[in-house]
Amino acid sequence: MTTPMSEIPDDVRGWIGEPRYETLGEFDVERGYVFTTCASVENGNPLFWDEKAAQEITGGFIAPPSMISVWFRPHYWAPDRTEQAQPLQVHFDLKERLGLPEAVMTDNTIVFREPVRPGDRLKTWQVLRSISEPKTTKLGTGRFWEIDVEYVNQKGESVGTESYTGFGYRRGEDAK
Repeated sequence: MTTPMSEIPDDVRGWIGEPRYETLGEFDVERGYVFTTCASVENGNPLFWDEKAAQEITGGFIAPPSMISVWFRPHYWAPDRTEQAQPLQVHFDLKERLGLPEAVMTDNTIVFREPVRPGDRLKTWQVLRSISEPKTTKLGTGRFWEIDVEYVNQKGESVGTESYTGFGYRRGEDAK
């Protein structure tokens, strides 16, 4: 359903500030992923490789903070999944509900809190923070939106927040 640019549907307004898509990670944080990630970028930080150094500095092994979203990147296929999982679902919901077929992320900020450790099972949810009035840029006419992705460990401790700014738009003539 296409929405006129001047309107935001009431149901979409209702998403603002509300947690959506609470998800428990499909697997525990594990060192094999950490080693593969570190090896791929030649990250030799002893926190991720050396047990003695990790114990002295952080009380044990941790995962690289930049891996926080890795634990929620859905596998393409899983035996009991009935539909394809998609990260940042609120973003795709906004594109569909607002009739904005194109979109880009214009900003991403991550705040790290408690370290993520091997054996943790993380939980996440997404919160739509805002939707702008219609804007026209070189890309087209659309709206900016801000989405936070919250992450907690199995103890309920916050391990981080990713904040995204997206711009959903229609190109040139399609914007009318």
